[in-house]
Amino acid sequence: MEKIGFIGLGIMGKPMARHLLQAGYPLFILSSSAGAASLKEEGASILETTEAMAKQADIIITMLPDSPEVESMVMGKGNLLQAMRPGSMFIDMSTISPATSMHLFEQFREKGIEALDAPVSGGQTGAEAATLSIMAGGTEPAFKRALPVFEKMGKNIVHIGKQGAGQTAKACNQIVVGMTIQAVAEALTLAKKSGVDIAKVRAALLGGFAQSKILDLHGQRIIDRNFKPGFKIKLHRKDMRIALQAGQDLAVPLPGSAVVAAQMDAMLAAGNGDLDHSALALYLESVSGL
Repeated sequence: MEKIGFIGLGIMGKPMARHLLQAGYPLFILSSSAGAASLKEEGASILETTEAMAKQADIIITMLPDSPEVESMVMGKGNLLQAMRPGSMFIDMSTISPATSMHLFEQFREKGIEALDAPVSGGQTGAEAATLSIMAGGTEPAFKRALPVFEKMGKNIVHIGKQGAGQTAKACNQIVVGMTIQAVAEALTLAKKSGVDIAKVRAALLGGFAQSKILDLHGQRIIDRNFKPGFKIKLHRKDMRIALQAGQDLAVPLPGSAVVAAQMDAMLAAGNGDLDHSALALYLESVSGL
């Protein structure tokens, strides 16, 4: 089995790495990672530097917050671009801009290293259940090589197209998720302000054409006031920025996305960026006098 280095053991990255370990893949993680100790107990090998990881791993996966962190890991202090050997593979499963992803692909290609952008959707729940949707961009041979690895972390795995296509698909995903959360939050806020039982409204809507996974899961979060992050508002706001920038670059107006992004900005300004993105309901409630 291919030896895998995994960088980025956050809310989603840690369970993703654990699935690879449980599937029998030799797994290397950095000692500086927050989740390193528990994965070491489960059999992961701890390394001190990215250079050491690059020497031992056949595939290196990153799951980091944003484009600057990925660029730093590849071309900055992480130095993966220089340390990785020809024939190895770099897979970025973070959500970053398509332009950054395409730039990194070119840099790796010049060194004889395969690269894929493979962002995911499904949140903490999907990461823990290994049911993530994985959207991959890159060459067909690279995708086929990575597919057995992806299958240990996700269920809906699609090769979207060339490098950067995965990130474009993820931007589209985040538009739909963000605007659907807003729609659910608006509906439940209207019901609440009307004095109607919002749990019963949710139950009724789940049986009709308004049914969605977001109404099911995040509607329940709003009812329960459970805003412990499965996916933080500040990270979704970053994703909306990526989508809006892509729209600007391609002259595609995204007015609904701009509204959701502005409301997320208000949540960040209020110090709520670390709450789950379903907490967008709190903004709508506050401006509704609730």
